[in-house]
Amino acid sequence: MAVPVTLSSPNHFLVRHSNSQFPSCHRRYNRNLQALKNSSRSLSFRTVADNVSRIYCSHTESVVSNSKSNSSIKRPPYIPNRIPDSSYVRLFDTTLRDGEQSPGASLTAKEKLDIARQLVKLGVDIIEAGFPAASKEDFEAVKMIAAEVGNAVNEDGYVPVICGLSRCNENDIRTAWEAVKYAKRPRIHTFIATSEIHMEHKLRKTREQVIEIARNMVRFARSLGCDDVEFSPEDAGRSDREFLYQILGEVIKAGATTLNIPDTVGYTMPVEFGNLIADIKANTPGIDNVIISTHCQNDLGLATANTVAGACAGARQLEVTINGIGERAGNASLEEVVMALQCRGEHVLGGLRTGINSRHIFLTSKMVEEYTGLNVQPHKAIVGANAFAHESGIHQDGMLKHKGTYEIISPEDIGYERSNDAGIVLGKLSGRHALKSRLLELGYELDNENLDNVFWRFKAVAEQKKRVTDMDLRALVSDEVLQSTVLWKLLDLQITCGTLGLSTATVKLLDADGKEHVACAVGTGPVDSAYKAVDLIIKEPVTLLDYSMNSVTEGIDAIATTRVVIRGDNSYLSTNASTGEEVQRTFSGIGAGMDIVVASLKAYIGALNKMLGFYGVDVKVTEKITQSA
Repeated sequence: MAVPVTLSSPNHFLVRHSNSQFPSCHRRYNRNLQALKNSSRSLSFRTVADNVSRIYCSHTESVVSNSKSNSSIKRPPYIPNRIPDSSYVRLFDTTLRDGEQSPGASLTAKEKLDIARQLVKLGVDIIEAGFPAASKEDFEAVKMIAAEVGNAVNEDGYVPVICGLSRCNENDIRTAWEAVKYAKRPRIHTFIATSEIHMEHKLRKTREQVIEIARNMVRFARSLGCDDVEFSPEDAGRSDREFLYQILGEVIKAGATTLNIPDTVGYTMPVEFGNLIADIKANTPGIDNVIISTHCQNDLGLATANTVAGACAGARQLEVTINGIGERAGNASLEEVVMALQCRGEHVLGGLRTGINSRHIFLTSKMVEEYTGLNVQPHKAIVGANAFAHESGIHQDGMLKHKGTYEIISPEDIGYERSNDAGIVLGKLSGRHALKSRLLELGYELDNENLDNVFWRFKAVAEQKKRVTDMDLRALVSDEVLQSTVLWKLLDLQITCGTLGLSTATVKLLDADGKEHVACAVGTGPVDSAYKAVDLIIKEPVTLLDYSMNSVTEGIDAIATTRVVIRGDNSYLSTNASTGEEVQRTFSGIGAGMDIVVASLKAYIGALNKMLGFYGVDVKVTEKITQSA
């Protein structure tokens, strides 16, 4: 017997189906749901949900077919304030802005550009490239992405909107416009707090003053020549409803094209957030002339559930980050939201769909993980190491009989291939062509120089291991290709350690001008002595905040990956968008290898390169690119 929709849990649109009963209910479900959607402007979200809960449908599709790739779905033409296709949902990726605010996740301009290019392959509609007023370096990075990525139109006419964040003041807005105006489709995203606690304690302003500021600043953004302006009432989840309707109505009249509704502190429950979106849709004057957006934080672990609830209630832009990274507990995860809509959108969520090519999800996830140094936990939905692992005997038996028994999506749908399914086994006798073919299957398209570098690292590993796994290859690519600008490079390392005396390290580094530098240091252990030797050469005072190591694969011959986070003692500062405070940036580095001390040293040098390059080489590269654009 079919079970109705329930709103009592985060999975509030979960519908259980019967395979044997109500054979024509699916058609009736779609008709009834469409009728409800057409009348939802006059109903509260709870009323709509209660009506939906009385609709039953049969589960006639196979589990695996739920996850079919949507990469071929036609994307509707881009119009700032409306979407011609009512079932299409825009994906707004803020990995490069909100995601970068995660501690240790500072990205160089080169890394931001690489991620932006990968987001284009993924097919996101809007890329929030950063907060240009935060620092000169952030401004240059956004400008570079706007000039390059924001003008790369593909054969289907797709080009992402490039967005810059700004507070509600003229300097921020003007700076954001100067950065994004080089894009074919530029957008300014401006915000001001609207909850009582924020207005009283942070802004120290009245409701009338906040409305006046919001209205004037949206109007100012439009006056600069920007015809795509997004407005966010910060902490909308805790704001008074009537006040929200009022301020949103005013910014619509001032020219806003998208209204983003943030659950800034992750406070609301899915049913509450769905109600909020539905109520705004029903009560805000002029709402038909704008797109409603969601921005959900994950403080209570409900960001994805709230985002899906918002989409069901009428939001047609969803703000997300890769791997769910962001301030505090992070944001709604792009991969979770996309696959929820792809897996259940047609049959449960009224046909909602995105333009995301999900086969690029896994590689994008790995790139962001490596660049930010923020490891994805093994049990992370969709992209975690255990997402498609089955250890239970019952589960393994079911998987052997039919993969659909325990997998609602196929790993291939996100671009992940199980290594034991691979047709090519790589070892010490494998050549460059075999390596290139396998890397292409894994999603890596390397130029000849990078392929050569990875190949020689691969051969060195293959001499010591009987078989090189896909995880080994990913680690080698990350270590050789996904690195920041190389200002210092490790040439040689010699370690003396043990129980008979102090650990001693001799390190030889190569600088950007090709000059070799050698130093020797004594420490409490091999890693400590090696780091001290590097400090003697580079002479950049830093504090080591975090050090961690993981084995990539099983066995005594496994490749180890090391991550470090450092903070420069010379105060590399940036402005926090929400608080306006000057904060110290932290920088991460990664290293991989079969020798854990070498891997550790590479990670440390990588973090130093990122920190030094953030304020030096990458800015020059940025200026050169934007001038040519």
